[in-house]
Amino acid sequence: MSDQRWRKSSYSSTNPDCVELAVGVEVARVRDTKNREAGTLSFSPAAFAAFLSDLKGDSRYA
Repeated sequence: MSDQRWRKSSYSSTNPDCVELAVGVEVARVRDTKNREAGTLSFSPAAFAAFLSDLKGDSRYA
């Protein structure tokens, strides 16, 4: 996991209350910026793509 770059949304600006995302070839990880040491949620790339698609209202992965 150390080779993955963590990113947060540019929409969050300087707000510390957000989540960060690290996407790799085999896994997508999400963590809370307020408590990074608490762990991460891990998803397969397909599951994460479906999640994002659903958020955007795109039924391509449904």
